[in-house]
Amino acid sequence: MPPIAKQIPHTWQRPTGPADDPWAWLRDRDDPDTIAYLEAENAYADDWFAGHADLLEGIFGEIKQRVQETDLSAPVRKDEWWYVTRTEEGASYPIHCRGRSAASATEEVLLDENAEAEGHEFFAIHAFDVNPQHTLLAWSADTDGSERYTMRFRDLTVPAGAPGRDLPDELIDTTWGGTAWSADGTVLFYVTADEQMRPATVWRHRVGTAQADDVMVFDEPDERYYVQVGLSRSGEWIVIDSASKLSSEVLLVPAAQPERAAAVAVPRRDDVEYSLDHWGDRWVVLTNLDATDFRVMTAPIARPAEWTELVAHHPGRRITAVEPFRDHLVIHEWADAQPRLRVLFRDGSERIVHAGDEPHDVELDANPEWTATTVRYGYQSLTTPASVYEEDVRTGERTLMKQTPVPGVDLTRYTAQRLWAPAADGALVPVDIVHLTGLEADGTAPLTVYGYGSYEASMPPWFSVARLSLLDRGVVWALVHPRGGGELGRNWYLQGKLEHKANTFTDTIACVEHLVTQRWADPARVSVRGGSAGGLLVGACITMRPELFRAAVAEVPFVDVVTTMADPSLPLTVTEWEEWGDPRQMPAAEYMLAYSPYDHTTARAYPALLVTAGLNDPRVSYHEPAKWVAKLRAVGTGDATLLLRTEMGAGHGGPSGRYEMWRDEARMLAFQLVELGVV
Repeated sequence: MPPIAKQIPHTWQRPTGPADDPWAWLRDRDDPDTIAYLEAENAYADDWFAGHADLLEGIFGEIKQRVQETDLSAPVRKDEWWYVTRTEEGASYPIHCRGRSAASATEEVLLDENAEAEGHEFFAIHAFDVNPQHTLLAWSADTDGSERYTMRFRDLTVPAGAPGRDLPDELIDTTWGGTAWSADGTVLFYVTADEQMRPATVWRHRVGTAQADDVMVFDEPDERYYVQVGLSRSGEWIVIDSASKLSSEVLLVPAAQPERAAAVAVPRRDDVEYSLDHWGDRWVVLTNLDATDFRVMTAPIARPAEWTELVAHHPGRRITAVEPFRDHLVIHEWADAQPRLRVLFRDGSERIVHAGDEPHDVELDANPEWTATTVRYGYQSLTTPASVYEEDVRTGERTLMKQTPVPGVDLTRYTAQRLWAPAADGALVPVDIVHLTGLEADGTAPLTVYGYGSYEASMPPWFSVARLSLLDRGVVWALVHPRGGGELGRNWYLQGKLEHKANTFTDTIACVEHLVTQRWADPARVSVRGGSAGGLLVGACITMRPELFRAAVAEVPFVDVVTTMADPSLPLTVTEWEEWGDPRQMPAAEYMLAYSPYDHTTARAYPALLVTAGLNDPRVSYHEPAKWVAKLRAVGTGDATLLLRTEMGAGHGGPSGRYEMWRDEARMLAFQLVELGVV
């Protein structure tokens, strides 16, 4: 029998009236009953998967067979060193190395994550930053999924294993806000978070001193803003970014003078976003000032607020990043729901870096050499494994540096294409599908849909060896790009946030209906999957249209929208108000309540549902998915499978270590295949 959570009367007041929440007690992780309930749900889920052990182990084996377990990344050159990351068969984590040449037989191991992970159920590296002299490594790790990292330092001039290689410096409770070294390689800038896990404070640490002696460089008091620090492409400036969802501000410190006070480049203004980088004799600025989809400006070094337009605004062509090199800029942008790279030279000429016509992803890769005349970028698609190319920016000559091997797989067996689904208001929503080559659109194939649609996060297609286990069994896999994402520019995002958030979910439903109408799917065998804000998409879709779906997978889902956003003491809540709204006020409370899955869970039948959570998740607290499942068990009707799996020692990203991640993915796929009636 499934676990049934007790109900304790609890009422809280919101602008729309009193709200009963008898499962609010699950918020207390120190309550033994909370842990007992989560463990009971885990045991129930494990029993279900034990009943499908052959399928789960089979899929895990398929994933493993498609991976070249002992492998090497494309070497990256920085000065006289070539840096690589390698993996070894049987080892869960990567090994970071370097050599004096790309094919050096003499390898120096900088950090073996497997050795560092010993004794930890969870292990994740965040910072990995070698100083400009290549003599010191700053690295940070999280050992419980809480995203609170401990920073450590390694002296690379001392042989591996020798005394003194690992320095006594230890910086606790650092966060994901980046790092930057001073020009002389003796001072590290890093970020810590406030009590709500918001990256808020930049510190300066001199190697060889105690953390208690570190100097605060910048503290952001406005809880809507989060802080990051990094090094300019030229290596000459420490760049501090403080940004909310609607505006931003940059502060600068000369890397050669790390003790100088941080100076504001351009004071923040409401609804104006900007970022800047150093480009020789000027700053290059990316901004939305009078440019919905952003434009590129320049400014004199001494007067960073005096902007002159370099690249004009083109509505619908969303510029997302600008990376300066000594003699050119590389611009990353989205146009027609496809990412691309554009090179702009100092003389005003430009060229597009090669990209295919199929739905794809193209992103700048590591390009540490400021003077390089080539650009290195990553490319992948639904049918092309992750690849690293290096292209001469003048001639267009392109070299494949690395393509992830997929042993035993004939990639011509798979075909991808883009379709456009009409939404109820006439908007056309892009949806990418991949399936077995030759599969007929005859209305008999099972379909699984994946989506996100929030934060202006564009979701380019990616290659997945695990996904092949669905495709090989005749499943059609679809990636939807609903409003709320950024694939079609800033306005596409604006039409899917705040009071327009419901468009994200109705767009996804429109994509499913279109795929059914076009006979790419059996209407009785459709599943939907998403994580975090994509888990909200899943929850909203199956509460709005439960009859449309046979199964769903919601990973760490943000489903108790109103309750969470009304509590500023929870992690990251205040920084999120500009995305979702503040439900302590009207009309935000009304429009958020209109789609919040937890609040719309009622006495009716729902699809089969697998929900995941992380006990240490700082982004979507474990109690959101736990309360949702508890309520579904209490009020839902029907006999569909309902499972909750909580990682008791991990956070938002699930388990760590590639073998555990593959096994976790195998569970998701096995659940979908069983519930779609494929096996």
